[in-house]
Amino acid sequence: MKKDVSRRAFLQHASTLSIAGTAAPFVINLASIGEASATNASDYKAIVCIFLYGGNDYANTLIPADQANYNDYYIQRPRLAYSKASLANTLLYPTFSGGLQFALAPELSPLLPIWNSGKLATILNLGTLVQPTSKSSYQKNRNLPPKLLSHNDQQSYWQSSSPEGASTGWGGRIGDLLMAGNNNAALSCVNVSGNAVFLTGQAAIQYSVTPFGGIPLKARSQLQGSRQAGALLTSLIQTPVNHILETQLTKVNARALNLYDAFSTAIANAPSIKTIFPPATDPQSSLGSQLKEVAKMISVSSQLGLKRQVFFVSTSRFDTHDGLATLHPILLQNLAEAMRAFYDTTVELGISNNVTTFTASDFGRALTANNDGSDHGWGGHHFVMGGAVKGGRFYGSPPALANNGPDDIGQGRLIPTTSVDQYAATIASWMGVTQSDMSTILPNIGNFSTKNLGFV
Repeated sequence: MKKDVSRRAFLQHASTLSIAGTAAPFVINLASIGEASATNASDYKAIVCIFLYGGNDYANTLIPADQANYNDYYIQRPRLAYSKASLANTLLYPTFSGGLQFALAPELSPLLPIWNSGKLATILNLGTLVQPTSKSSYQKNRNLPPKLLSHNDQQSYWQSSSPEGASTGWGGRIGDLLMAGNNNAALSCVNVSGNAVFLTGQAAIQYSVTPFGGIPLKARSQLQGSRQAGALLTSLIQTPVNHILETQLTKVNARALNLYDAFSTAIANAPSIKTIFPPATDPQSSLGSQLKEVAKMISVSSQLGLKRQVFFVSTSRFDTHDGLATLHPILLQNLAEAMRAFYDTTVELGISNNVTTFTASDFGRALTANNDGSDHGWGGHHFVMGGAVKGGRFYGSPPALANNGPDDIGQGRLIPTTSVDQYAATIASWMGVTQSDMSTILPNIGNFSTKNLGFV
């Protein structure tokens, strides 16, 4: 993997940005960030990655609804399958030649109007690949992603094109190339759910916030119950001193505090959102709150001088080895309601054409049932949503649903026919990344003849 950004991009940003680390709290992590002054883009665009940690079960997300293909689905997982009658209200059009028709899982019904309006697309059998891979090349172990079926490694490969331990992700590398257009460069990549390699670049870092706003330096307002002591500490950590390292640290602290003030002030003045984000169907998920915070941040992007932003949100519990028939519907309903509310909010704010949201996950799962769950798999189906999306359409090839059939490695674990690199390249191109810079972001993209899937 090429780990350095292009020389041109690096020289462009090196004078304004440096990194102290990526996993530390943001007050320390901001290092000596400067604000880039270039404003190359005349418009605003944002991408929002929704990561489904654990590996989403593809077969109960997008279900074959025509009789022949439904039979193949049901035979492989009779205890987990939706009834055919339950799919009547979530049928997707158009159908495929030969009669294949898909339906959304009933719990995803909030997304159906977005599909019907042409603003939601489905990417079929998508997954991590180094190069196009057939069943024969898989069996010969030719250029496969490392450590298939491993949660940590496949999460990392999805996000970075490298297994666990990767230093940068493709979202952060997009930030590297486009952050020069942002007056507040530190807000180019924003994580609302913790820390993820996806948002780490060579120059770009991830600014961490919570679903309820920025993360302040707790001692700033008071220390041991004393506001005076808190004010004194704030003064001390920003006061220049003689030692060069201490001087740099005070600059880091001052920049972090100033950025927090600018961010918090802008968010406090964000327009009110009338769209209702339903309470989380999954009590362990804050996905709706995360996406609402993203909407607030996007709504004040012009106040903060931002042209391009990459956001990361996530939800978990998709590792459904058991209880799939009871847990997975809850997870899907939570996902659909949060996505629908977020899309409706972008319409309300008049920014739907400027925001593209997409799902990602460790991997798909096995088609065959393992008691009342499904095991780790490989390829899966994903959604892309937004005003700029050429939706109401399927992209990619529908797989045969079988155990050890032509499209799987056994147990219905799909061999992806569309790569994460192609998915990411399409999104990056929409953001403004040039073809000459695409291999900087996606080191394997040159292995694929089709580099832009055309869904946005």
